[in-house]
Amino acid sequence: MICLSVIVGGLSSAQAAEPATREPSAREPSEPYGIALEGFAYPYPVHLLPLVNDGEQVRMAYMDVAPAQPNGRSVVLLHGRNFPSSYWAAVIKALSEAGYRVVVPDQIGFGKSSKPQGDLHFDTLARNTIALLDRLQIAKADIVAHSLGSMLGVRIARAYPERIAHLVLTAPIGLEDYRLYVPPTPTERILENEDKLTAEAYRKQLETNYALKLPPEQVTPFIDARFNVKGSAEYPRWLRAFVSSAQMIYREPVVHEIPLITQPTLFVMGADDHNAPGRANAPEALRAKMGQNAELAKTLAAKMPNGRAEVIPNTGHLVFLEAPDKYRELVLGFLAVAP
Repeated sequence: MICLSVIVGGLSSAQAAEPATREPSAREPSEPYGIALEGFAYPYPVHLLPLVNDGEQVRMAYMDVAPAQPNGRSVVLLHGRNFPSSYWAAVIKALSEAGYRVVVPDQIGFGKSSKPQGDLHFDTLARNTIALLDRLQIAKADIVAHSLGSMLGVRIARAYPERIAHLVLTAPIGLEDYRLYVPPTPTERILENEDKLTAEAYRKQLETNYALKLPPEQVTPFIDARFNVKGSAEYPRWLRAFVSSAQMIYREPVVHEIPLITQPTLFVMGADDHNAPGRANAPEALRAKMGQNAELAKTLAAKMPNGRAEVIPNTGHLVFLEAPDKYRELVLGFLAVAP
């Protein structure tokens, strides 16, 4: 059983609830970031929630953005694997302007949150997210998720149905069971491959796997966030947590649960998004069958009690950055309809 706590070290629960100061401006890329992205700026103040996962004391970073004119509802944004939660900035602004309180966590193992020694699991991340909602006294929320965050959103919606009103799955991965295509890959092999990756190779990997339509300068902060931690003395711990997240995707599929979700669910897909984690390790004959994400979303939505899929043309995996106006229109319209 994973224990949740609001006391870590010498911090009382009251002290733990105090918001952290606003992050400093981003430093020059030549200066290393810490493995909790110290030095990498976020668009809103960052707070920390102490937790205990598998006996290990950790801290979950999050932004909590209050609207000027509240509509009484809250939205939780769940980030993808390769991106800090700061990339939600435009979506936070749109939701906040529409009256929503917006809660934006970095999951444990990612962004400004702790990098644990143990393995990552979707059930643990789900419990952590619910613990955050409890701490913020949010009884029910909508979830807007992206990529890996959509797999987590599915787990939360299934495990805590009474806490979630609407579910938006943005360019989700996990719409197929990757174990049917990709043989198990040893963690040490993934560690070695990730450690050898260069910044330029990573940029090309994002452009290829994600069918990016963004200008290079908009992608550079993601490259910096990934590679400026390599200068940290704690980089090996960051790397192991990052690789653990890849194994979590493979070992803990959620596709079989998606048709069972009862909450209103909207898939927002990029027509050109064929991202399929692990494809490079699959037998060549199977690779072309993987990552038919828009069609997979349509098929799954049709099997759900209240599912719907929207496909935005000429967009890839970062659909909310590539087609921001259409994305905002779809999400706000969907959330406005009573469940």
